[in-house]
Amino acid sequence: ISVSTRAYILFLFAMMSTRLLLLLYLTGHVFAKKSEDVDCLVVNLDYISCTWNKTGTPEVNYTFYSKLGNDQWKMCNHYLTENNVNIGCNKEIDSRDRFKTFRTQLTNGSEWFEKGHELKKQVKLNPPTNLTVLNGSDFNLWFYWNHTSPAPLHCVESEVRFRTNNNNWDVVSAGIQKYCINLPSSSSRYELQVRNRVDDACGESIFWSDWSEPVVWGSNNSTYAKNSMSPWMPVMYVVGAITVILLAMILLHHERWQLFVTSEGFFSLFFKDWFQFSKGLKDNFKPDYNERACPVREYNYVSQSDVVSSDGSTCSVTTDQTDCSIEHDPEDLSAPFPSNPVSSEEVQKASV
Repeated sequence: ISVSTRAYILFLFAMMSTRLLLLLYLTGHVFAKKSEDVDCLVVNLDYISCTWNKTGTPEVNYTFYSKLGNDQWKMCNHYLTENNVNIGCNKEIDSRDRFKTFRTQLTNGSEWFEKGHELKKQVKLNPPTNLTVLNGSDFNLWFYWNHTSPAPLHCVESEVRFRTNNNNWDVVSAGIQKYCINLPSSSSRYELQVRNRVDDACGESIFWSDWSEPVVWGSNNSTYAKNSMSPWMPVMYVVGAITVILLAMILLHHERWQLFVTSEGFFSLFFKDWFQFSKGLKDNFKPDYNERACPVREYNYVSQSDVVSSDGSTCSVTTDQTDCSIEHDPEDLSAPFPSNPVSSEEVQKASV
């Protein structure tokens, strides 16, 4: 091989080596700048929580640096660990820092990974607390709750989900701190939960908070509570029922009925004033003390063997022994058939 050929081969080899090294350098630089594994979240506007274990626990312990805006890089002071390996970092911030550019950097020897984050959209508030339910005077069901974030109320957007009788959830937007269900049914069971986030008026976040603890209103008209009945309650019910029965038996045994005589005023109040009678009808109910008492005696029957008629025929004679001891006034129309007293002699003649 000639000298020129050797020189040409060496030149080509040098060029290929240079290109390969340049390619490796550029590729390594690109990978060093790419840090998709670091995720940061502003928790309740109190602190930033960054983690890098999305794909699992790292094989090495990384050192975490971060900076806000044009500040200097600062090392993490509060690491989150898993199996003695760093997997995250918490950094306290002010609520206004979420509008600044936030950059993170992971380093391990010669390896380093850098990434920028837009904190304004990475805010996650704590779920609402103190959920209460009231049956209002307008016959509507009102739900109330409290926010625990430092964000102003006009910067917080709420979302409500509720269900009736354990059916599917209905999700609706709500106001600031209350929600109303119109004219609820007393025989239905209502369950409600709330979550919130920073709304678009103050830099909308893409993260909702977790759902709050449920509050329940239903057939028992009480808030959500899982309190089991005491095992002594059935025994107390039985003892109470037996006691009531015994008291009732004793009361019936010693009961004495009393006859209450009503006064004239009571009769007038409850009868005369309530029922309006005509004058003629009232006169008919008045007692007539001019009537004569007329005792009536039983009929006496005379046997046929004792009584024989003049023509030889037998007959049965019945005597009316009605005797009015008081004579009636001839002008008294109440006795239209006056009767004469029968003497004892006539009775004897009829008997012969």
